[in-house]
Amino acid sequence: MFGNATQPVAAQPLAQSVKILIAGGFGVGKTTMVGAISEVAPLRTEEVITENSSGIDDLTGIEGKKTTTVALDFGRISIDPGLVLYLFGTPGQDRFWFLWDELSRGALGAVILADTRRLDASFAAIDFFERRGIGFCIGVNCFEGAPVYTPGEVRDALDLDEHVPIMTCDARDRGSCKEVLLTLVEYLLARAGG
Repeated sequence: MFGNATQPVAAQPLAQSVKILIAGGFGVGKTTMVGAISEVAPLRTEEVITENSSGIDDLTGIEGKKTTTVALDFGRISIDPGLVLYLFGTPGQDRFWFLWDELSRGALGAVILADTRRLDASFAAIDFFERRGIGFCIGVNCFEGAPVYTPGEVRDALDLDEHVPIMTCDARDRGSCKEVLLTLVEYLLARAGG
């Protein structure tokens, strides 16, 4: 572009865009996190949980849950002028896991949200990303009345390597979600040798 015939206008550098997954078990707060952090209106594919899911979806510990993601959640956050994160929230129920392969294509990393009331719901997501070599961090979503454990205790319970970042968060709080995402980006950079 030219400002006038003799002097070019400096081009703005393009921001790097990165695909990040927000993953975890059913009802851990993935949709909530994407909605809390996104700087654009998030895309949600939520449907009301009906009696048809009885015996299919395990609502133990999350009996008050009324809706569920049936495809994905999508949001975006600019970390700084040079880095934009595109966030893809995965569905949590086993019956929608076939979508995870498609959603993970091109993903640089993932946040696995965990609920201390149901830590075992995190194992499948951890296994998914470990098998594909996709770096991840654990965000322990602090639900009211849930047991509180140290990151070391969570690491032991989930059988994670020492290098995997683990931090507590509140998926409803934008600042808390941003800290988790920054931790993930720093971890991914260190892992890549950058």
